[in-house]
Amino acid sequence: MQGEAKLEQRVVETAEKLLAKKKSVTALGILTGIGWLSENVVDAWQRGRIPVLTGALSVAPEKLTFALGALQRWAAANGLEGSEIEHVGATRDRAALRVTSGELSGLEPLFRTHWIMPGLSEAKRAQVEARQRKAPDLMVSVALRDWACADCGGTGDLWFAENEKPHCLDCADLGHLVFLPSGDATLTRRAKKASRLSAVVTKFNRSRKRHERQGILVEEAALRAAEEQCLADEDIRERRRGRDRERRAHEDVEFTARFHTAITEMFPACPPDRARAIAEHAGLRGSGRVGRSAAGRELAERAVFLAVVASIRHLDTEYDDLLMAGVERQAARDRIRPAIDAVLDRWRS
Repeated sequence: MQGEAKLEQRVVETAEKLLAKKKSVTALGILTGIGWLSENVVDAWQRGRIPVLTGALSVAPEKLTFALGALQRWAAANGLEGSEIEHVGATRDRAALRVTSGELSGLEPLFRTHWIMPGLSEAKRAQVEARQRKAPDLMVSVALRDWACADCGGTGDLWFAENEKPHCLDCADLGHLVFLPSGDATLTRRAKKASRLSAVVTKFNRSRKRHERQGILVEEAALRAAEEQCLADEDIRERRRGRDRERRAHEDVEFTARFHTAITEMFPACPPDRARAIAEHAGLRGSGRVGRSAAGRELAERAVFLAVVASIRHLDTEYDDLLMAGVERQAARDRIRPAIDAVLDRWRS
């Protein structure tokens, strides 16, 4: 039939472009390339907002089956090797995702298959396979309207979706990360590589009806390490100076001093530099962190305690590594609790 011939040609042309660019081809890449799936729909599926991806397709099952058959025929004719890789979500638990359901369930293995260009060197093949197996980035959104955290009731400029509910960065255990805006690809790549935990920050563009990348959240130590690698670039040095000026402009010196005093009274053996760093981090204006809450401004004992525990959790335990590996947040906290208690006991001495 003429319609099927045209569809097969579209599939083949899209597959050839993907293979030339990425050295591999997937069914999702084909459906996105021919316009059957949008990036926004795939993004919502990866975030767990769409349970089954084919439910968002407006084409008939027979047409979808033919398109995937055309992909298989093209891959076989060109000697491409296929391997199955599980789809995982852009969520903390890295839950396995399903593309199909019902009558289309038989197509699920095809959606998990990645076809790799033949003749690649071992190093290049390993690089392509690593990219295929990489879990999607955690995603943080810029707030466009008033919202409240599902755990603590707080708010902020950024929020993280978990179980389809908004969470502030502290409750999502991302509050210790610093924001690196888009604009310098080299710095971003190095900072992300050095950071054990990271997240992409996006903002929904209402006019274009899509999420647009604003930057990433990374560990401050990772950002500084990346900047050290880029110090030959004067623009990077100016970025650091600008970031330092911005941080100093937002610091509440008097509040930080009182918060520091409260920490040292509660934990006399806490290293002075560490106590100062905790106070400065907790007291940064507009951060939504525990230090800027009502309890924190009043220096309630629990607010000070939580700020200290958060610092220990992220800097003195394997907590961030566990989260990045997909361990559920409460399970990770249970695992590291003895380590936190040991540091707290030492600092109380």
